[in-house]
Amino acid sequence: MKTRCEWCGSDPLYTAYHDEEWGVPVHDDRLLFEFLILEGAQSGLSWITVLKKRKHYRDAFHQFDMARVARYTPKDMERLLSNPGIVRNRLKIEAAIRNAKGALKIIEEHGSLDQFLWRYVNGEPVQNAWKTLKEIPAQTAASEEMSRDLKKRGFNFVGPTICYAFMQAVGMVNDHTTGCYRHRELAPR
Repeated sequence: MKTRCEWCGSDPLYTAYHDEEWGVPVHDDRLLFEFLILEGAQSGLSWITVLKKRKHYRDAFHQFDMARVARYTPKDMERLLSNPGIVRNRLKIEAAIRNAKGALKIIEEHGSLDQFLWRYVNGEPVQNAWKTLKEIPAQTAASEEMSRDLKKRGFNFVGPTICYAFMQAVGMVNDHTTGCYRHRELAPR
């Protein structure tokens, strides 16, 4: 029996996400954009709610093709607002479209979303050593800086807490608790 972070519970979808994705360094621009949008969609909800809707999000947002999402029209907005498979919140959907446009500008300026975002941790995952879930911060100086920079660029649903959750999800920080088997697996060798 593997010891996992206590937050993932026993739901098979949640444990698979914990075991296979959460905290694994992501350097693919499309996947980084996906996580940025999903973390924003999660605001005010539980992550498992969004995780259960992830396939629907991928279908609804054309596999998170940033260029395509950036061109969404009012007709696309109505299509998304009527889709029961996603969180039908107008502000969150508008933010996804706005954030796609911002992501494209970042890629144009910095070469990739990856280069821009990973600079907040100097290109290397931060290795934390939290013993309990209670020790893990909701935000850090790095997530506050990321949030400020993204907001200056017109992004929405990118507060410091959302940015830190994003950083955890894409492996910019290793916040698996020290008793979790994934903490050791994701530590540098």
